[in-house]
Amino acid sequence: MKHKIALITGGSRGLGRDTALQLATKGVDVILTFHSRAADADAVVAEIQRRGARAAALQLDTGDTAGFAAFADQLRALLRSGWQREGFDFLVNNAGVGIHAPFPETTEAQFDQLVNVHFKGVFFLTQQLLPLLADGGRIVNLSSGLARFSFPGYAAYAAVKGAIEVLSRYMAKELGERGIAVNVVAPGAIETDFGGGLVRDNKEINDFIASQTALGRVGLPEDIGGVIASLLSEDNRWINAQRIEASGGMFL
Repeated sequence: MKHKIALITGGSRGLGRDTALQLATKGVDVILTFHSRAADADAVVAEIQRRGARAAALQLDTGDTAGFAAFADQLRALLRSGWQREGFDFLVNNAGVGIHAPFPETTEAQFDQLVNVHFKGVFFLTQQLLPLLADGGRIVNLSSGLARFSFPGYAAYAAVKGAIEVLSRYMAKELGERGIAVNVVAPGAIETDFGGGLVRDNKEINDFIASQTALGRVGLPEDIGGVIASLLSEDNRWINAQRIEASGGMFL
């Protein structure tokens, strides 16, 4: 039986890395993208292969729509040469950047970067890859708990994540005729290097978030990768157009 293939943007570190490894453990082959950390991406590919799945890494700037057509061509060639296939099964739009800035001080450049990576990039990359995404496939878009609750310094970031949640419902509606399910996973605060490692490295912030989380701690990457991998399993094929928050119960 041929393996399913997942494309994960931003798969060289953090949540994308853990998602890739969780999927590999479940027998899913992975193509991951990286922005600049080629060595990290190669390490993830090696670990996926150690777990018995096939893997490859491609460079992509998800904030630069001008490169998407060339990326789609590169992906198509990789699928043909590496898998003897014309398409893939799962798209996980995970790549992101974190910018912490109070609303009055957020610059237009910061705003544009967040929109380009988290919203415009997701919109047009998914559009570009639709001819390669198999009928009956799945899309998982990443949002944030910050689209539900408010935390000072994340106005622009949370706003574009809110846009992703609306977009995901429209994707589900319009791609349903092809049997493609689209869902959103919204992580809470996670201990990664995201946003400069603020949650991971600032003990005061970490302790505060833990105190406001029903399960009493800050999240870890493996808390999220498993959720995404589960959404892509056959057991959850009937879940569609849903926002699933994985935050341990933050700010209830």
